[in-house]
Amino acid sequence: MKPRRKPALLRKPSHFPEENVVERWDARHLLGHTEFEEYHFINCEFGEADLSRLRFTDCRFERCNLSAAKLAGTALQNVAFDECKLLGLQFTACRDMLFGVHFDQCQLRYASFAGRTMPATRFVGCNLEDADFADADLTEAVFQECVLAGTVFQNTRLSGADFRTATGFTIDPEANPLKGAKFTLHGLLGVVAKWELVVE
Repeated sequence: MKPRRKPALLRKPSHFPEENVVERWDARHLLGHTEFEEYHFINCEFGEADLSRLRFTDCRFERCNLSAAKLAGTALQNVAFDECKLLGLQFTACRDMLFGVHFDQCQLRYASFAGRTMPATRFVGCNLEDADFADADLTEAVFQECVLAGTVFQNTRLSGADFRTATGFTIDPEANPLKGAKFTLHGLLGVVAKWELVVE
């Protein structure tokens, strides 16, 4: 059997044409558009906006609010979110093709990634409390300094994932593939919690 190939790392978008750098947009500015390529959105207010069926490719959202926005059939193809409010976002509703995201310093409480294929995704300094990763593929994903209290991992592919600086997680090793996943000794308490062991 061939060895499983390492997931490809997406390069975080960082270069944008000057005319595609927009500030303080709201949902009205999106009307009439179907796709955005190499756009940098700064301080935009898209909370509860209907982003259904829009396509974002090589885009970056910085200090934007997208909490509770509708993502039915939305394409997020190599999209970065920096210091964004993404509360309750249903990423599970996004289009599958070329789905790829990056998260830095984001509020992702109650977000759902259930069933998403997103190997090698990086979450850096994010609050993921009560987020849902059931049935997702997070092979080689990195949770750097993330808060994971109440986060759902159920039948989640976590082989090679890095939890060394994450806190608050509880992961059932019998319900989630964990081969090669990285933990600190203290973090292992969140993996063996179901057995109610006493570790001193």
